[in-house]
Amino acid sequence: MLRVACQTTQFISRSLMTTGTSHSKGQLPDMKEGNTFIHVNDVRDRLRAIVGASTNWSDHVQAMEERKSLQSLLVNKQEDLPPRKIKDSYIEVMLPLGSQPQIREKYLNVYNNVRFGRILEDLDSLGVLICYTHTKSDSRQTSPLSIVTALVDKIDLRKHLIYPDCDIKLTGHVSWVGKTSMEVKMHMLQLHDGAFSPVLDATFVMVARDPENKRPAFVNPLIPDGPEEENLFKQGELNKMRRVAFSTASLLKTAPTADERQVVHDMFLNTLDQRTVSFRSRVLPSNSVWMEDTKLKGLEICHPQERNIFNRIFGGFLMRKAYELGWATACSFGGSRPYVVAVDDIMFQRPVEIGSLLFLSAQVCYTESKYIQVRVHSEVSDPITREHHTTNIFHFTFMSDKEVCHIVPQTYGESMLYLDGKRHFDAAIKSRNGQNGSL
Repeated sequence: MLRVACQTTQFISRSLMTTGTSHSKGQLPDMKEGNTFIHVNDVRDRLRAIVGASTNWSDHVQAMEERKSLQSLLVNKQEDLPPRKIKDSYIEVMLPLGSQPQIREKYLNVYNNVRFGRILEDLDSLGVLICYTHTKSDSRQTSPLSIVTALVDKIDLRKHLIYPDCDIKLTGHVSWVGKTSMEVKMHMLQLHDGAFSPVLDATFVMVARDPENKRPAFVNPLIPDGPEEENLFKQGELNKMRRVAFSTASLLKTAPTADERQVVHDMFLNTLDQRTVSFRSRVLPSNSVWMEDTKLKGLEICHPQERNIFNRIFGGFLMRKAYELGWATACSFGGSRPYVVAVDDIMFQRPVEIGSLLFLSAQVCYTESKYIQVRVHSEVSDPITREHHTTNIFHFTFMSDKEVCHIVPQTYGESMLYLDGKRHFDAAIKSRNGQNGSL
């Protein structure tokens, strides 16, 4: 439940913060990791220091070669690592849009609100830093682990607009740990009239790999401390089971349910030309749009500027580009400004190498009332070998200011996209209504 998760995070925050937790109206609050202030711009610098990455692209080959020597620091079994508590990984980060207006322009959109794509980038970096905090060793600063984002499980928006002139606080902690994976919960709040109010809640899944990012590596086990942490850990177990069940029921693996088959057949009957009553003769119902006519596409050349600490393309950059194309698709389709209400089930299937051509394809796959479900498919192409590989599938739920047209599939493949979009939409709306425990 969203409320439970937020209350638990507030409890952890109160238990960790020994100073700077109270502030007068209008005064900037302290944002701390332990007793250290963290500015959002410092997160990437800290990550580079942790893995020994260079800020210069020309030095990246040597830096990655040096990381190979850290292989000997990996343990052979998880039991050899000291356990951690949830509060050990808790971090607060400040995005001072109100008190430092010079950083504001990077986050502005044309509507004079905060760009959600930039927030996705910050969440991705923060999630990785949280996991490195969970796995850090007191005996050394450089980590032998390569921690990368495996999945964006869910992001739920509590507000349509993020204001550009009010300070933002990002908080997060590890909430569940497997053998080589970690679930991270993050929350974003914005300062209004001297108090922080919730803006979004996010759940990411990170995986740890060896220094060369080739094989899984063990991470510190998590020992819940008290009933609040035990509830979070149990919820993490449930989240894992839900993800497995959702993957098992994928339409790429199993046939649609009886109810879903009925939905597809009803839509098919609704497109038959009553004059000919032919399987081949199809007509578009009123207030409807063929799914094929909702596509938008984009291309990005993957330059070194967008690299992460392991010299692949930064996952936050991929999410930002996919979101912006998805937003443009929803805007063109709905004819008005759309607002993102949920992001879910972003699986990072393979890394994107620098120099690749990144192809993005967005499509409206489901609509209901004012809601628009957009699916963005990304694939990379090696310009030399011309090989294509899927890297991500993104799912965004938008809400328009007005009722939108119905989406109608024409082929069986489009019908499966429609049902998949409906599944993601139903899961997102249930999560927002507190009907499941994904956050």
